[in-house]
Amino acid sequence: MADPRISIIEERLRNIKHIIAVSSGKGGVGKSLVASMLALILARKGFNVGLFDLDFTSPSTHLILGVEGLMPEEDKGVIPPLTNGIKYMSITYYSGKNVSPLRGSDISNALIELLAITRWNSLDYLIIDMPPGISDSTLDLLRLVRRVKFLIVTSPSKLAFETVRKLIALLREMNFPIIGLIENMDMKGSPYIREMAERLRINYLGSIPFDFALEDALGDVNALLKTKFSESLMKIVDEIYN
Repeated sequence: MADPRISIIEERLRNIKHIIAVSSGKGGVGKSLVASMLALILARKGFNVGLFDLDFTSPSTHLILGVEGLMPEEDKGVIPPLTNGIKYMSITYYSGKNVSPLRGSDISNALIELLAITRWNSLDYLIIDMPPGISDSTLDLLRLVRRVKFLIVTSPSKLAFETVRKLIALLREMNFPIIGLIENMDMKGSPYIREMAERLRINYLGSIPFDFALEDALGDVNALLKTKFSESLMKIVDEIYN
C-alpha cells in the first residue's frame, strides 16, 4: 500500500519556487555552514527563504545561526518559526541535544514525516542541509523531492573530492540538476579542485578561503556576515542569483 504521506509532501512543496540541497561527499567540509549562510544571504537580499536541517547525523545549523528557544507552531501540520528572516525547521526541535538513535527504515520514516508535516507555504528558496555522503536520507530525498537541485561543497582535499565524484555520478545517473561546486577552506590556492570540476563538466562556482575568525563568529549572525567566509560566499551567490 502506498504511503499517503507521499502525496502530502508534494502538496507541501507545491508553492516553493526553488529547492536547493546543499550536499557533500563527506563530513567536515563546511556544508552546514554554506547552507546556513546561503539561506541568510538570500533572506537579506529580500527573498522569502526556508532552511531545512535534514542532517540526522549531526545537525548544526541551529548552532551556526544562534537559534534558541524556538519551536514550530502546530496547525494542521507544523509551521516553522522565523529566525533571522528565515523559516527554520530542524530535527533538533524533537531530539534536542540528544543523539538521534535512528537507522535504516527509521531514518526514512522520520524524513517522510518531517517533509509531510512541515507547512512552508510560499517560498522563493528552500535550502536543505543534507547529511554528508550518499546516505539513506540522500536517496530518500531523491525519491521524494523531484524538483530539487544540488549545490555541492568540497574541501581542497583529494580524499574529499573522491567522495564528491561518486555523489556527482549518482546525481547524473538519476538526472538531477547540479548547480555547481563550491571549494571551501582553501589555504593554498591549488587549481586541483577547479581542474577536476572542469574535467567532470561541473560548474566551479568559486573558492572560499580558510577563515580563522569564523569559529568565534558562530552563533552571532551579524558577526558571521562580516567574515571573509561570508564575503566570499556573497560573491558566489551574486554570480548565481543576480
